[in-house]
Amino acid sequence: MSDKPHQNLAVIGHVDHGKSTMVGRLLFETGSVPEHVIEQHREEAEEKGKGGFEFAYVMDNLAEERERGVTIDIAHQEFDTDEYYFTIVDCPGHRDFVKNMITGASQADNAVLVVAADDGVQPQTQEHVFLSRTLGINELIVAVNKMDLVDYQESRYQETVEEVTQLLKQVQFNTDDASFIPTSAFEGDNVSTASENTPWYDGETLLEALNNLPEPQPPTDAPLRLPIQDVYTISGIGTVPVGRIETGTMETGDDVSFQPSDVGGEVKTVEMHHEEVPSAGPGDNVGFNVRGIGKDDIRRGDVCGPADDPPSVAETFQARIVVMQHPSVITAGYTPVFHAHTAQVACTIESIDYTIDPASGEKEEENPDFIQSGDAAVVTVRPQKPLSIESANEIPELGSFAIRDMGQTVAAGQVLEVHER
Repeated sequence: MSDKPHQNLAVIGHVDHGKSTMVGRLLFETGSVPEHVIEQHREEAEEKGKGGFEFAYVMDNLAEERERGVTIDIAHQEFDTDEYYFTIVDCPGHRDFVKNMITGASQADNAVLVVAADDGVQPQTQEHVFLSRTLGINELIVAVNKMDLVDYQESRYQETVEEVTQLLKQVQFNTDDASFIPTSAFEGDNVSTASENTPWYDGETLLEALNNLPEPQPPTDAPLRLPIQDVYTISGIGTVPVGRIETGTMETGDDVSFQPSDVGGEVKTVEMHHEEVPSAGPGDNVGFNVRGIGKDDIRRGDVCGPADDPPSVAETFQARIVVMQHPSVITAGYTPVFHAHTAQVACTIESIDYTIDPASGEKEEENPDFIQSGDAAVVTVRPQKPLSIESANEIPELGSFAIRDMGQTVAAGQVLEVHER
């Protein structure tokens, strides 16, 4: 780990617009992938008649994927710039990136949106931008990619910038917080060094733009919230819950409570990277031991917090959701699985309170009969078994969720208000 501040970076956009190549290029340009690995990928790509895919290959390490030429896996990749240590939450076009963006240790602070100059804004581009907005991504760096395919024409670049700007305005994204860069991930233009092919562009390179991102402020002043990923039994220590601290700090001697299991005790030890530490904070992956807690008392999906400010447990909650893809319609009574932090709980949408105009964010129709793909709405939700979740206004790190059904992410949302049991 480096001592630079850390950023989680999402790479979003349409599946064919060169995201994997861009990520591979970033890793290569920052020295995170050695030259010989690229060489090996290049040879393999050429053998398969896919010459030029070598940067994408860096990301697609699964043989099966190479055969099909698509990116499936969500790879966590790391690279350093002068200012930051980045973890890329690579978000291939695979729809599950939504779930991973919400439930992994991967809530991105900022995002790079890759839009191909020859193709412009596509439905998937819109969906990803809308989601970024819903999931609270702050700044967007827009890489207008594949400039090599449009002969580096400034006019085509400007058209794409205009299209994306309209889209950002539509979803209430502050366009002042977006920067645009003409790139070719394939050729390397304007990724780490200014390109001679775009003499008309005098702005930042992609790496400069990443360096100039504002530093994310760790949520240490919020109360401790630590979603449990696993519970182990370790000889000589006992029960050791493991998870990533989302907010607040944990110190030995703290009195903590696990919800919704509703048990608690005093923190005896906290470990990080197999070493005992006196305290840990946001972003730290920890294992810890709590006096009097046995393996069967707690489980994955529980959230640990201070005994005097325990995590909320929802009887019902109101949330804003965006329906991304659903084969038919969603009506009151629909009970899919909600994925929130490390919990997976079946929840019933008790009522569709009102729809929202995705363009303006204004309230539209009250109590509609149904909602479908592309709609945004405020709904009231009843978990089928106890679920610890927080209002996104108070603790955003535990306020977003993905809704899954039929093996896909059908919607994503944010909690507006929790009605505790």
